Amino acid sequence: MTAAVSVARPRQDRLRAAPLARFALAGVVVYVGIDIALAFLRPRYSLLYNAESDYGRGPWYWLMDLNFLLRCALSLALAGALARSFPGRARGGLALLVTWAVCSGLLAFSADDPKGYPATASGRIHLVLAFIAFTCMAAAAIVISVNLRSGPSSIAPSSIALPLSIAGGAAYLLLGVAARHRHAPGGLYERIFLGLELLWIAVVAARIATGRIPDDLSGTGSGRPGALSPGKPPARG
Repeated sequence: MTAAVSVARPRQDRLRAAPLARFALAGVVVYVGIDIALAFLRPRYSLLYNAESDYGRGPWYWLMDLNFLLRCALSLALAGALARSFPGRARGGLALLVTWAVCSGLLAFSADDPKGYPATASGRIHLVLAFIAFTCMAAAAIVISVNLRSGPSSIAPSSIALPLSIAGGAAYLLLGVAARHRHAPGGLYERIFLGLELLWIAVVAARIATGRIPDDLSGTGSGRPGALSPGKPPARG
């Protein structure tokens, strides 16, 4: 009976993880769609030099605020899906992912200061939140990818998750360099970074939503229903 319960519990967790993963995946699609719509609705903003957050001031500002909140929600959904699919693993990475999510949501309540606008307290808070969010996301993707890749290959979210996370980290560093040069295309580098991180989220979410994950997620079984670890006597009901 004990063995049956121990096998059923991770299966139930994975069943709960699938809807969260599907929400995260759908959220990425909607997020990108809103970003594309904003590029057409606010054509005076340059995709090369204006940050995505600049859409948060002026006409259609509420769409950008909605996207910040959506980024928070889809990231929390992925964190929940990962926690249920791989219990006890990548806890540090999950903490970083949740921090990225929370800071992303808070960006909706502090508009940034686009070029040409006077500096405001809201703009300074926005910069701090964005820095924390980007730093945590760049680190979270790498930490989670490495941690899951170190286990059995069959539970790795995807073979491209780690390369994507590394590429996102490189884009984050490039964005940091661009921030020190006035005429660097910081808007482009930011969009490359966000695009890579959102793609990483989509890849991991899709793997959880559609992939098969063995029962022995914590290394306590063989992956077959009712299987026991070597050396343990059969449970008596």
